[in-house]
Amino acid sequence: MKLLKIKFFPNIGLWLLLAAVFLWTINLGGVALRDWDEGYYALVARQMYRTGNFLYPLLHDKPFDKPPLGEWLIAASYYLFGVSEFSTRLPLAFFSAWGVPLIYWIGREIFTNPITNKIAAIFSALVYLTLLPVVRHGRLAMHDGITVTLFLLLLLSLLKIQQNKLWALVPGLAFGLLILARGEMALVLGAIAILYLFLDQRLSLLKIPDLWLGLIITNIPIIAWYVIQGQQYGGEFWQGRLFGPLLTRIVQPFHNHDGPPWYYILELIKYSFPWLIFLPQSLILTWQNRRSSWGKLILAGLIVYGLIISIMRTKLPWYIMPIYPFIALSIGVKLADIWSNRQAYPQIWQWLLSLPILVGLGGCVYFTLTNQISLIPLAISLILVFAGVVWLINQQQPKFILTLFIGVYIVLTIFVNSPVWVWELNENFKVKPVADLIKNHTPVDTIIYTSFSYSRPSLDFYSDRQIKSAAIDELKARWLQQSYLLLDSASFQSLQLSHSKSLGSAEDFTLIVPAHKN
Repeated sequence: MKLLKIKFFPNIGLWLLLAAVFLWTINLGGVALRDWDEGYYALVARQMYRTGNFLYPLLHDKPFDKPPLGEWLIAASYYLFGVSEFSTRLPLAFFSAWGVPLIYWIGREIFTNPITNKIAAIFSALVYLTLLPVVRHGRLAMHDGITVTLFLLLLLSLLKIQQNKLWALVPGLAFGLLILARGEMALVLGAIAILYLFLDQRLSLLKIPDLWLGLIITNIPIIAWYVIQGQQYGGEFWQGRLFGPLLTRIVQPFHNHDGPPWYYILELIKYSFPWLIFLPQSLILTWQNRRSSWGKLILAGLIVYGLIISIMRTKLPWYIMPIYPFIALSIGVKLADIWSNRQAYPQIWQWLLSLPILVGLGGCVYFTLTNQISLIPLAISLILVFAGVVWLINQQQPKFILTLFIGVYIVLTIFVNSPVWVWELNENFKVKPVADLIKNHTPVDTIIYTSFSYSRPSLDFYSDRQIKSAAIDELKARWLQQSYLLLDSASFQSLQLSHSKSLGSAEDFTLIVPAHKN
């Protein structure tokens, strides 16, 4: 079997980056911001943009309890492009996309088989490029995508130090930015990098003076920022921002986001199709090559990080993100092995890869009946792509791998251009109509109290007001204090507030104020 004719792509990393940036940034402004992190980061960044206060991040005039790297980037984007969904998501999506070529470059360093080296690196990057959760969370205004990118940059720079001493400056920079992106989680990712150096007998790298010099120089501004915060807010800052959140979320669930130890295995199963099909064999191959450089890296990442997030009481879907590069590297090696060596393909591959065809057919019928015409191209693309893949597998053609990469990329492109790529927005009422109602009928800096069961930061962002959730008794008390109330229809009927004036309704909510209030 001939190898991939990569001579037509003189700079593969550049092509991978362009493909990733396109997929990560197209249609970023097509849907509203999501609760929670997107709304919070947008609020904090807009405050920075309006006031110029980048040093002390604030949320509703109170100290924000997360590291500021993402908010700084979003605020800078606001200066360049104005305030919008697109400019909110753009900077983090752009830097998240860099994870794709970084995986390719890491693969070139750790894969030593002269036949499959470059192929395995390319396939690993393409798997990462076409993983649904990686694309989705990388496009959102969240820290998880850029965290993975910085972690990959840290790994690559450690692998490159012996080739060029200029790389010695990069690990410190990457680690410092990780701290500014994810706080103490950077210590976990840094520990995985050190563990890999130990397992691969590369600890001698830590004796290079330039590495430590780079670590000190690049982290002086970051250390200074933390010192300034500590001086401003005292011990509460150190406990709340640097040393507290991770330990707290290990021992107790955050906002009732609890789950069993196998929670992330289920997440992997739910959202990693079609690459999940190849994962069992990929992990077996990785274990068989556990003494190789790439085997040590993959197993160190999967086992250490996997165990940490599994024992954490707090379970959130995006915590799994740093696992995906190791998954992609493992599957990439297996796919390269399949590509380079003739072997009979298991029939179960055909059956499993036929499932999207059935989903697509059902989707065409459902979208037609429910008049969701814009989603029909997504269903048709599933049918065509996986029908072609199944046919090639049936013909024992290794080209099914390339068809799968290209086809899944096309499906994801259609998906992110649809209104459903942030499907969580359909779980609650649409915030924009309610936000317009509030913004048009209340003074600036007004606090509105709502009967909705929890406060939504995205609603705060779009209305440019703070909307606080309140129980019935508190709503009655706030009414006596002449406050604006945002009530759902059931609460509006049950409260029976006298002398009220309705300012309008939207999405089953009514905004009211005492009749005599100006």
